[in-house]
Amino acid sequence: MLIGDVARRSGVSARMLRHYDSLGLVRPTQRTEAGYREYSGEDIRRIFHIESLRSLGLSLREVRSALDDPGFRPTELVDDLIRQTRERIAGETALLTRLRRIGAAEPAEWEDVLQIVALLQALGSESAGKRQRAALSSVDEVSVPVEALVEAVLSETDPHVAGALRWALAQSGDSVVALLAEGLDSPVADVRKRAVQSIAEFPDEDASALLRDALTNSDVVVRRYAALALGARGVAEAVPTLIDMIIAGVHDVEAADALGALASRPASAEQIASRLVGRLAPGALEPAARRRLTQALADVPGTTTSNALVDLSRDEDRAVALTATYLLTLRSAP
Repeated sequence: MLIGDVARRSGVSARMLRHYDSLGLVRPTQRTEAGYREYSGEDIRRIFHIESLRSLGLSLREVRSALDDPGFRPTELVDDLIRQTRERIAGETALLTRLRRIGAAEPAEWEDVLQIVALLQALGSESAGKRQRAALSSVDEVSVPVEALVEAVLSETDPHVAGALRWALAQSGDSVVALLAEGLDSPVADVRKRAVQSIAEFPDEDASALLRDALTNSDVVVRRYAALALGARGVAEAVPTLIDMIIAGVHDVEAADALGALASRPASAEQIASRLVGRLAPGALEPAARRRLTQALADVPGTTTSNALVDLSRDEDRAVALTATYLLTLRSAP
């Protein structure tokens, strides 16, 4: 088959076939009486093999290795192609995300576009100082899409930069909390933690509703931060988690303070006292946990607490008894 016929039937141009010939990839094995190149059936099969491999993204050099090297291992090349493709997709996805964010900011001039690009690059800088300055200037200079700020705060490890980002988010509008909520379902524990911490910074009811839902989150860290935030807001649903935190000795001082704030209302005080006392039965917990629960009664007013402290002042655990006696002294002081 002559080169023109091969080109028509294979879809490979005659020019490319000549290029393959020059590279030694496919050299016609026959000649006509007139001296024209003539491709055999084996040559044509090789052309289709070359095109198939090129469709996978292989270079012509890699194609030659694949077809001519007896020791060539396809799995290694395929693995390498998978890696390269993932990197390319990640790069294209990042570019698409950046373009969408610039479009969402609705820049009026090219100068605005350049400022947004500079801020987005600064938010991803390795320098904490640059990231912090970018967060602060995102409000005053040019509007950075809120999605970029949310992504930044959910990945930020520096507490000072995170604080600046949360401040910037607070100036950004009503959609912030909903975007942060997506971080609560992240497979990365640190992202879930940053998401609940950021949501806790917003005082509105939408944030409180998300924090209530977070009390049942499968991540105990998320539950604990949600409980601390809700306790400060006077939400009684946080009480069981706060008590569990005191028992576990995790942020127990903050948890006890939150219980004390919740107990400022008489009805809540009796319920909180009952829950604390219910967990204080001798032998039910380790001594250290019982001591922390006893200390937590300090800011809980009411008769239930007073009666419990009288009983605890005679507790077998001397540290518990001394703590209860001291608290009774404080309660009786004028």
